[in-house]
Amino acid sequence: MYEAVCAHPDGDSTVARLAATAASAGYDGIVVRNWGATSADPDAVGADTGADVVRGTTVSVTDRAGASERIRRRRENAVVVAARASSPSLNRFVAESERVDVLAAPMADGGDVNHVIVKAARTHGVRLEFDFAGVLRASGGDRVQALRGLRKLRELVEHYDAPFVVSGRPASHLHVRSPRELVAVGAEIGFTDAQVRAGLREWTHLAARNRRRLSAEFIAPGVKRGRYEEDP
Repeated sequence: MYEAVCAHPDGDSTVARLAATAASAGYDGIVVRNWGATSADPDAVGADTGADVVRGTTVSVTDRAGASERIRRRRENAVVVAARASSPSLNRFVAESERVDVLAAPMADGGDVNHVIVKAARTHGVRLEFDFAGVLRASGGDRVQALRGLRKLRELVEHYDAPFVVSGRPASHLHVRSPRELVAVGAEIGFTDAQVRAGLREWTHLAARNRRRLSAEFIAPGVKRGRYEEDP
């Protein structure tokens, strides 16, 4: 199981500190989901902490015009690409973008989804994120609203059997919560233990799949370069 984190400079803790804390909390690795690049070397951090560190990115989608090009550029260098939209209509745009792995926090900050968005995500293989940050780090009405949004998302995802990931979205090592704690949050929105753990494992599966696709041996899904194939 992996956790998806925001590290310095987007967050308050370094990649190394987050990786070490996540490993202690029971995760096998982390996906660094910053808006931009970090100076951390994933391989070096992984060797020091024992946690797999995946180079990810999050693209801010505020309009359709330039979003496709931004996503394409990020796709070239990142193992996992998430995109966060600023409106329900742009959530649909992201859900229909096959270069995107994860529609990040679709219910946060007044966001919303409907059956059209969820069905599009299923068709295009875009994972819908259950972002527990609003439940873990908000209070009062904000926490109630976050729970309400996640419950609605769960109902739609279950009904249409759409792919999803789960994250606490820690931006500090102090925000990291163990899988067991995220399971407890999941129970508040109607998830089972197995569903929350499956959502955490999905980051692992995405990283493994995309690393294969980025490797020199990959040609197409189901096809690898063998000893008889040569570069033109």
